[in-house]
Amino acid sequence: MITVEFVCLGNICRSPMAEGIFRQLVEEAGLTKKIAVRSAATGSWNLGKAPHRGTQQVLKKHGIDYTAMKATKLTQDEIADTDYLIGMDEANLEDIRAIAGSPYLSQLAKLMDFVEHPEKEEIPDPYYTGDFDETERLVLAGCKGLLEKIKSDHRF
Repeated sequence: MITVEFVCLGNICRSPMAEGIFRQLVEEAGLTKKIAVRSAATGSWNLGKAPHRGTQQVLKKHGIDYTAMKATKLTQDEIADTDYLIGMDEANLEDIRAIAGSPYLSQLAKLMDFVEHPEKEEIPDPYYTGDFDETERLVLAGCKGLLEKIKSDHRF
């Protein structure tokens, strides 16, 4: 089973949005028995909270059930058990490296790394920008690119 984990600062906006959208793409591709999807935070102040209202609206629009999603914190064990560890911005990558205790993680990338000719290199945090539509557009593009990469890497 291939494991994909999306990571952002608080696990209430970007990473649960990516988790839900990517899980839906995996289901549509018929790969649920081959790809596991989860998300986590690098910080601990939102632990146990549901996704942000803006993320809930995006997920609802896509018909994605978010009711079981609760913010969790990334652990070293999860890092070791993840094939694709995906941060939303460079600060997330730095925090992930700090949690891992390693400056180099071969499975670590930014979500926008999977978009050919991205309009932005990072996914802005809508908690601060208020622009959940932009985040949705970028997350969707990144998730589609990531799924294509995984399918290519594993010949699915």
